[in-house]
Amino acid sequence: MIIKATLDSTDRILLDALQRDARVKMEALAEQVGLSASAVQRRIVRLRETGVIAGESVVLDPKAAGNRVTVIVELMLERERSALTEGLMRWLVAAQEVQSAWGVTGDTDFVLVVTAPDLESYERFTRRMMDENEVIREFRSSVALNRLKHSLFVPMLAGDAD
Repeated sequence: MIIKATLDSTDRILLDALQRDARVKMEALAEQVGLSASAVQRRIVRLRETGVIAGESVVLDPKAAGNRVTVIVELMLERERSALTEGLMRWLVAAQEVQSAWGVTGDTDFVLVVTAPDLESYERFTRRMMDENEVIREFRSSVALNRLKHSLFVPMLAGDAD
């Protein structure tokens, strides 16, 4: 459950530092913001409890993990039937090949980032996706040639007043 959190400048500095290195020591963070390590730890616990920090994970290089193909996929739906669309969304969330998925505006209904070991694996994924989701009218694939930037970093811009 996400609770509305008010972020002050100290929270923003901590969040920026944690995004850059989630393994940073509390003492280093405390020194950076001028608080005790225990005060920093309490702030981080609050940021987790309020949902500002949604999770912590290791970021892998897809190629090093055996997924040499990255594809940007645009899905166009046949019709807007909420039960079928909700089923598709659950399917996309559960599909291991789907790294990211967004519902979008415009001619496309969803945009996905899909990784696979090879094009044959990607083709099996698309057949399964189409067979198991009758709401999909068509899809377009763009195979990524190279990765210029891949980040989950959220800029900590000035926001709520301190």
